[in-house]
Amino acid sequence: MDTLDFGKRGEEAAKSYLLAHGFTIRDANWRWGHKELDIVAQKGSTLHVVEVKTRSANFLVPPQASIDRRKQQHTIAAANAYMQRFALTYDVQFDIISVVISGSKSEVEYVPEAFYPVVR
Repeated sequence: MDTLDFGKRGEEAAKSYLLAHGFTIRDANWRWGHKELDIVAQKGSTLHVVEVKTRSANFLVPPQASIDRRKQQHTIAAANAYMQRFALTYDVQFDIISVVISGSKSEVEYVPEAFYPVVR
């Protein structure tokens, strides 16, 4: 399995998880310039911007550890553009779903409110 297929498999596992837990998927792989939102989901009156990280079971660092402050800032900027583009006024929450793939199994971990925009 190549890297692209591996990532798609992780995103499909993340979408399945969200749907099974009452979320509605609004968008996936939404692009704004060079920035991308992996999944934009909604539950109630909250918009969930979900960063998906997929790794193999033998990877030493947990997937969510690869989301550094720079990646968070890019995600926040893209989320702001998304909200403006669609004239949305929902509360926004930034979540992470990590998917660890081992053979045919996928282990999904949902981390709600994984990071917050910095108010200056």
